[in-house]
Amino acid sequence: ARIILLGAPVSCSVFVLNNLLRAEGNTKLVLWGTMTGGILNLVLDPILIFSLRMGSGGAALATVLSQCANWCILFSAFARGKTILRLRLASVSRSRTTYLQILTTGSPTVLRQGLGSVSTTALNIQALVYGDTAVAAITIAGKIYTLVRQVVLGIGQGFQPVAGYNYGAGQRGRAFHAFCFATFLGTVVCVTAAIVLGIFAEDILWWFCASANVVRLGSQTLRIFCWVMPLLAFSTFVNQSYQCLGFSRLASLLASCRQGIFFLPAIVLLPRFLGILGVQITQSLADLMTFLLSIPFAIHFYRNIIRKHE
Repeated sequence: ARIILLGAPVSCSVFVLNNLLRAEGNTKLVLWGTMTGGILNLVLDPILIFSLRMGSGGAALATVLSQCANWCILFSAFARGKTILRLRLASVSRSRTTYLQILTTGSPTVLRQGLGSVSTTALNIQALVYGDTAVAAITIAGKIYTLVRQVVLGIGQGFQPVAGYNYGAGQRGRAFHAFCFATFLGTVVCVTAAIVLGIFAEDILWWFCASANVVRLGSQTLRIFCWVMPLLAFSTFVNQSYQCLGFSRLASLLASCRQGIFFLPAIVLLPRFLGILGVQITQSLADLMTFLLSIPFAIHFYRNIIRKHE
């Protein structure tokens, strides 16, 4: 934790530089920076953890060093004047409105990430009741599920600026077409992943552990996730649509649903009645409820925000 916190300023700076370059359309440099940092992390992990016997501290140091490499690549573009934006202290805004807009626009992401940490903690606490095997199985299945969700979020990060720029330019029909395309692409990814993960669940779990009990319980959990995986893209992009078009309150509400409003009560109540099954199905139930709530939001988005002004 100390190592991660000491490297936090670099990590935060990477997030900012990353988004500034993406906003300019310079996605290639962002891609190279992210890939370089990720590959360096993969290389340094076994060296620092095992060869130098640093344990979890080695994993943390590998993460910080990879972020530093990513920062150097991203910052080099600004240092060489190869960007539209210029980083100068004299240009720092003194307007409260600017900071308020940043905070309100970013609040859905803050809720999404913050509640994600809270829900993970609550999930681990409930799974621990059933032993280390349950914790390991549900954690591994959850990480695989998260990987698919990260792909969906990546598509959403490409969708948001396209929708936002067109909406700001008065081309609201094009913003809605971007939403439809992103939803179609994300759903195809999710359906494909659900089929593959559902069929090969046991084989995939064996990659991560050598315990038959963990594989059995983890594959059950992963298949439960697969039932709702095709719904992920739609609910995610409805949320991101409201966020990137400036409807921060509604976006914050939607962002709070998946791992907050629906998840937290379910993870407390369901295990009392269903045991370990209650822990396994909580995330899927929360995703299903979020999807159902997103449908009227999508209808309102089209009728009152898009069609009304086209």
